[in-house]
Amino acid sequence: MTSRTFRETSLRIALPCALLVALAACASAPPAAPTTALTSATPVQMVATIRASAGDGEGELSVQPLRDNEVEDLRDQAHRLEAQGHVADAAKALDHAIEIVPGDPALLQERAEVALLLGDRAAAASLAERAFALGSQVGPLCRRHWTTLEQVRLLEGDAAGAAAARAAVDACRIGPPARY
Repeated sequence: MTSRTFRETSLRIALPCALLVALAACASAPPAAPTTALTSATPVQMVATIRASAGDGEGELSVQPLRDNEVEDLRDQAHRLEAQGHVADAAKALDHAIEIVPGDPALLQERAEVALLLGDRAAAASLAERAFALGSQVGPLCRRHWTTLEQVRLLEGDAAGAAAARAAVDACRIGPPARY
Protein backbone atom coordinates (compact mmCIF):
# COMPACT_ATOMS: atom_id res chain seq x y z
CA MET A 1 0.00 0.00 0.00
CA THR A 2 1.42 3.34 -0.99
CA SER A 3 1.49 6.23 1.39
CA ARG A 4 -1.04 8.10 -0.78
CA THR A 5 -3.48 5.17 -0.69
CA PHE A 6 -2.93 4.84 3.02
CA ARG A 7 -3.72 8.55 3.55
CA GLU A 8 -6.80 8.37 1.36
CA THR A 9 -8.07 5.30 3.21
CA SER A 10 -7.31 6.89 6.56
CA LEU A 11 -9.19 10.05 5.55
CA ARG A 12 -12.18 8.03 4.35
CA ILE A 13 -12.37 6.36 7.75
CA ALA A 14 -11.29 9.28 9.95
CA LEU A 15 -13.53 11.92 8.38
CA PRO A 16 -16.84 10.14 9.05
CA CYS A 17 -15.64 9.19 12.53
CA ALA A 18 -14.72 12.79 13.29
CA LEU A 19 -18.08 13.91 11.99
CA LEU A 20 -19.87 11.42 14.24
CA VAL A 21 -17.83 12.51 17.26
CA ALA A 22 -18.62 16.17 16.51
CA LEU A 23 -22.32 15.43 16.17
CA ALA A 24 -22.32 13.40 19.37
CA ALA A 25 -20.67 16.27 21.19
CA CYS A 26 -23.40 18.61 19.99
CA ALA A 27 -26.16 16.32 21.14
CA SER A 28 -27.54 16.99 24.58
CA ALA A 29 -30.00 15.31 26.84
CA PRO A 30 -33.56 16.05 25.92
CA PRO A 31 -34.82 19.11 27.75
CA ALA A 32 -36.64 18.37 30.96
CA ALA A 33 -40.36 18.47 30.63
CA PRO A 34 -41.50 21.91 31.70
CA THR A 35 -43.35 21.87 34.97
CA THR A 36 -46.65 23.58 35.17
CA ALA A 37 -46.75 25.95 38.09
CA LEU A 38 -49.76 25.54 40.31
CA THR A 39 -49.86 29.25 41.08
CA SER A 40 -50.03 32.40 39.04
CA ALA A 41 -48.88 34.57 41.93
CA THR A 42 -45.95 36.88 41.32
CA PRO A 43 -42.89 36.62 43.57
CA VAL A 44 -44.01 39.80 45.37
CA GLN A 45 -47.44 38.27 46.01
CA MET A 46 -45.86 35.03 47.21
CA VAL A 47 -43.63 36.87 49.68
CA ALA A 48 -46.64 38.87 50.91
CA THR A 49 -48.45 35.57 51.49
CA ILE A 50 -45.45 34.20 53.36
CA ARG A 51 -45.18 37.24 55.61
CA ALA A 52 -48.93 37.33 56.23
CA SER A 53 -48.85 33.66 57.30
CA ALA A 54 -46.92 34.68 60.42
CA GLY A 55 -49.99 36.49 61.72
CA ASP A 56 -49.67 38.64 64.76
CA GLY A 57 -48.52 35.80 67.00
CA GLU A 58 -51.03 36.86 69.63
CA GLY A 59 -51.76 34.13 72.14
CA GLU A 60 -49.08 31.69 71.04
CA LEU A 61 -45.56 30.67 71.85
CA SER A 62 -42.94 32.71 69.99
CA VAL A 63 -39.22 32.44 70.71
CA GLN A 64 -37.21 35.59 69.98
CA PRO A 65 -33.40 35.52 70.31
CA LEU A 66 -31.32 38.47 71.43
CA ARG A 67 -30.11 40.49 68.44
CA ASP A 68 -26.67 41.83 67.58
CA ASN A 69 -26.77 45.57 66.82
CA GLU A 70 -24.75 45.26 63.62
CA VAL A 71 -27.02 42.47 62.41
CA GLU A 72 -30.10 44.56 63.22
CA ASP A 73 -28.68 47.45 61.19
CA LEU A 74 -28.09 45.11 58.25
CA ARG A 75 -31.63 43.73 58.53
CA ASP A 76 -33.05 47.25 58.56
CA GLN A 77 -30.89 48.14 55.57
CA ALA A 78 -32.13 45.04 53.72
CA HIS A 79 -35.76 45.95 54.44
CA ARG A 80 -35.22 49.49 53.14
CA LEU A 81 -33.42 48.25 50.01
CA GLU A 82 -36.15 45.72 49.29
CA ALA A 83 -38.84 48.39 49.70
CA GLN A 84 -36.93 50.59 47.23
CA GLY A 85 -36.81 47.74 44.71
CA HIS A 86 -33.11 46.97 45.19
CA VAL A 87 -33.67 43.29 45.94
CA ALA A 88 -30.19 42.10 44.95
CA ASP A 89 -28.66 44.66 47.32
CA ALA A 90 -31.05 43.55 50.05
CA ALA A 91 -29.80 40.00 49.50
CA LYS A 92 -26.19 41.19 49.90
CA ALA A 93 -27.04 42.95 53.18
CA LEU A 94 -28.72 39.80 54.51
CA ASP A 95 -25.82 37.64 53.32
CA HIS A 96 -23.46 39.88 55.30
CA ALA A 97 -25.68 39.56 58.38
CA ILE A 98 -25.71 35.78 57.97
CA GLU A 99 -21.90 35.79 57.88
CA ILE A 100 -22.00 37.40 61.33
CA VAL A 101 -24.72 35.13 62.75
CA PRO A 102 -24.93 32.07 60.49
CA GLY A 103 -27.44 30.18 62.63
CA ASP A 104 -30.13 32.84 62.97
CA PRO A 105 -33.39 31.31 61.69
CA ALA A 106 -35.06 34.71 61.22
CA LEU A 107 -32.19 35.95 59.04
CA LEU A 108 -32.20 32.76 57.03
CA GLN A 109 -35.95 33.07 56.52
CA GLU A 110 -35.68 36.69 55.42
CA ARG A 111 -32.97 35.66 52.98
CA ALA A 112 -35.20 32.82 51.70
CA GLU A 113 -37.93 35.35 50.96
CA VAL A 114 -35.49 37.60 49.12
CA ALA A 115 -34.27 34.57 47.15
CA LEU A 116 -37.87 33.98 46.09
CA LEU A 117 -38.11 37.61 44.98
CA LEU A 118 -34.96 37.06 42.92
CA GLY A 119 -36.49 33.97 41.32
CA ASP A 120 -34.09 31.53 42.99
CA ARG A 121 -36.49 28.76 44.06
CA ALA A 122 -33.75 26.33 45.05
CA ALA A 123 -32.10 28.83 47.39
CA ALA A 124 -35.48 29.86 48.84
CA ALA A 125 -36.33 26.25 49.66
CA SER A 126 -32.87 25.45 51.02
CA LEU A 127 -32.76 28.52 53.24
CA ALA A 128 -36.30 27.97 54.57
CA GLU A 129 -35.50 24.33 55.38
CA ARG A 130 -32.28 25.33 57.12
CA ALA A 131 -34.09 28.07 59.06
CA PHE A 132 -36.75 25.59 60.18
CA ALA A 133 -34.11 23.08 61.29
CA LEU A 134 -32.30 25.73 63.37
CA GLY A 135 -35.42 27.45 64.72
CA SER A 136 -37.90 26.70 67.45
CA GLN A 137 -40.18 24.89 64.95
CA VAL A 138 -43.27 26.59 66.34
CA GLY A 139 -44.84 30.01 66.08
CA PRO A 140 -44.96 32.72 63.44
CA LEU A 141 -41.48 32.12 62.05
CA CYS A 142 -42.24 28.41 61.64
CA ARG A 143 -45.31 29.30 59.58
CA ARG A 144 -43.17 31.53 57.34
CA HIS A 145 -40.72 28.66 56.76
CA TRP A 146 -43.43 26.26 55.70
CA THR A 147 -45.34 28.82 53.66
CA THR A 148 -42.12 29.52 51.76
CA LEU A 149 -41.80 25.81 51.02
CA GLU A 150 -45.45 25.67 50.00
CA GLN A 151 -44.96 28.55 47.54
CA VAL A 152 -41.83 26.91 46.07
CA ARG A 153 -43.66 23.59 45.66
CA LEU A 154 -46.55 25.38 43.93
CA LEU A 155 -44.05 26.98 41.53
CA GLU A 156 -42.55 23.56 40.86
CA GLY A 157 -45.97 22.04 40.13
CA ASP A 158 -45.69 19.72 43.15
CA ALA A 159 -49.25 19.54 44.51
CA ALA A 160 -48.45 16.85 47.09
CA GLY A 161 -45.44 18.77 48.39
CA ALA A 162 -47.47 21.98 48.60
CA ALA A 163 -50.23 20.19 50.51
CA ALA A 164 -47.71 18.69 52.95
CA ALA A 165 -46.16 22.10 53.53
CA ARG A 166 -49.63 23.61 54.08
CA ALA A 167 -50.35 20.94 56.72
CA ALA A 168 -47.03 21.75 58.41
CA VAL A 169 -47.99 25.45 58.53
CA ASP A 170 -51.01 24.56 60.64
CA ALA A 171 -48.87 22.43 62.97
CA CYS A 172 -46.71 25.46 63.82
CA ARG A 173 -49.48 27.06 65.91
CA ILE A 174 -48.92 26.19 69.57
CA GLY A 175 -50.34 28.16 72.45
CA PRO A 176 -48.13 29.52 75.22
CA PRO A 177 -47.56 27.38 78.29
CA ALA A 178 -50.24 27.56 80.97
CA ARG A 179 -49.54 29.99 83.79
CA TYR A 180 -50.38 28.99 87.30
